[in-house]
Amino acid sequence: MTTNPITPTVPFDDDGKYHGFLRLPHSRNESAWGAIMIPITVIRNGDGPTALLTGANHGDEYEGPVALQSLAWELEPEDIAGRVIIVPYMNYPAFRSATRVSPIDNVNLNRAFPGAPDGTATMKIADYFENTLVPMADIVLDYHSGGKTLDFIPFACAHYLDSQSQQDACVAAVTAFNAPYTMMLREIDSVGMYDTSVEAQGKVFVTTELGGGGSATARSSRIAKKGARNVLIHAGILGGEPIIETSSFLDMPSEACYHFATSEGLLEPTVDLGDQVAQGDLIARVWPADRTGVVPLEYYAQISGVLAARHFPGLIQTGDCLAVIGTLED
Repeated sequence: MTTNPITPTVPFDDDGKYHGFLRLPHSRNESAWGAIMIPITVIRNGDGPTALLTGANHGDEYEGPVALQSLAWELEPEDIAGRVIIVPYMNYPAFRSATRVSPIDNVNLNRAFPGAPDGTATMKIADYFENTLVPMADIVLDYHSGGKTLDFIPFACAHYLDSQSQQDACVAAVTAFNAPYTMMLREIDSVGMYDTSVEAQGKVFVTTELGGGGSATARSSRIAKKGARNVLIHAGILGGEPIIETSSFLDMPSEACYHFATSEGLLEPTVDLGDQVAQGDLIARVWPADRTGVVPLEYYAQISGVLAARHFPGLIQTGDCLAVIGTLED
């Protein structure tokens, strides 16, 4: 059996607060015996639950890294009961290049699970989380936002699971995160996702989409920071009272929630994020990018609800996700 080459420079089982790295050997032109150094913080205070908190699964999403850098700096062992493992830049090569996928092997970490200890750099990172970090955890929080190509209303979400008890536990933790929106998310393709891998191990899993456009905002950073502390309080790891504000519940009852571009060109949104739409409402036009005097292609809502996500750049390609609509729940 091949052993994963990643080694931690911090202890996982000692009380205290430790900042260090997950060191992945990586021979390259610039450094024959070099390494990818993935920052990690471990905070432990006696026995208790373990929370694994991750950001930058995709390298151009910043709310998670902002919240987790802050938490790693502020949280002290005496504040908690149990253990908190913080990896603010999970896909470190992608984070440093501000790209969705790794510039080393062009692999999307969030489609690389369960990974392989003898695979490419991204596959090795996935394998280490799959077989070392996730098994330690009782609850996992993985931050996402839209990156450079999508923009979202700020929501925390859970998935539909075969186990009702596990799904209920995930929904309770997502509700505790208390983003402005709380979503039951239906993925386009869940194969190879970190989410799927964590849930398959029976863990409580919380994920988010907190904005987008390739930059955090003051509001999205506040939501991310508050959510991390609320989840730790919910898990019984952090003391104090959670900060709870109004949250609207959304569902994705079918694949009709997703709208895809069937042409390329100049995108004209006709509704904004958070707007309510009825089935059949115009939600976008795509104008030709190479000429005038041609009628635009119009896109209509396939379902009634709230515009939860939209394509962010002004130009769109055939096959791009144009919009996502979630249905409001009472």
